[in-house]
Amino acid sequence: MGLANKHRLIAGAFAILDGVRADRWLGPIARGCGVALMFHHVRPERPDAFRPNALLEVTPGYLDLVLQILRQSGIGVIALDEVPSRLAAGGPPFAVLTFDDGLRDNLEHALPILERHGAPWTLFITTDYANGTGRLWWIELEEILRRADALELRGEDGRLRRWPARDAAEKNEAFGGIYADLRAGPESRLRDTLAAWGDEVGLDRDALVRSLCMGWDELRALAARPGVTIGAHTLTHPMLAKHPAEVARREMAESRAILEARLGTSVRHLAYPVGDPGSAGPREFALARDLGFVTAVTTRPGHLFREHRAHLTALPRVSINGLHQSEAALRALLSGVPFLLWNRGRRLRVA
Repeated sequence: MGLANKHRLIAGAFAILDGVRADRWLGPIARGCGVALMFHHVRPERPDAFRPNALLEVTPGYLDLVLQILRQSGIGVIALDEVPSRLAAGGPPFAVLTFDDGLRDNLEHALPILERHGAPWTLFITTDYANGTGRLWWIELEEILRRADALELRGEDGRLRRWPARDAAEKNEAFGGIYADLRAGPESRLRDTLAAWGDEVGLDRDALVRSLCMGWDELRALAARPGVTIGAHTLTHPMLAKHPAEVARREMAESRAILEARLGTSVRHLAYPVGDPGSAGPREFALARDLGFVTAVTTRPGHLFREHRAHLTALPRVSINGLHQSEAALRALLSGVPFLLWNRGRRLRVA
């Protein structure tokens, strides 16, 4: 099934759930006591047929709608610091707002909306990006394909595959196939392959980071604003589970130390880069706990339940997907029903 068809099916499912008001009759079973919402880019929509990372960007108007729907639904927005006590004590439903990577558009477009609504939020920062270096490899792949007419990739089985990229349709197909292939293998292969391709097409990786991510001066000013919590997102944004334990520990601990020293704030929370089961698992959850992080969030989909009190470094999040910016999609996600089905009735996925 192609990605376009897949997303049409997902949009249809959201519409059906909304149409039958599943939030009313299944919501009480599926809904947790809280939900952690995950965002990346917040910026105006780009009129481009080739936007393979569009799922990671929402418009300012949609962020505003999210906050309106939360208020209308009686879901209060709280700071991430409050989550452990709220899970322990119960009470009205809550949401926390989390933004990954330290992207500049969060400052330019998200901050005014969040402050207008009086909504606290957490920004997870990768320190390499704040330095103006590092690898936004998923965006590198997008920019490489934007400049290339074709790419050749030799699989780990030794077979060579050629991906034509002459128009938007071919570029989108190439992105999906190459992304899946590289994500499945060692991270060194992913980064080395993209670095070589980037050099071939003249991509300046550091300039890409500097254009998209906040520097230390911007972050320092932002961290001083009320309602903003700064969290760690590692040094280099690696898929931690693919690396030795000492590397994972260093990525977590040193990024926190740098953030605290550079921004003058206490860093109590962590977001695992990529955050799926292949990138963060029980070993990483234990490392984060041993390092003293109060919470750590994954990208595993789901709501927050009281049982998560025993798993505060393995918290799920709900991604606000830029390909499904509709009220129907949001109400379905807030109902918890999609995750009841996705997780086969399990409330917790912490293994």
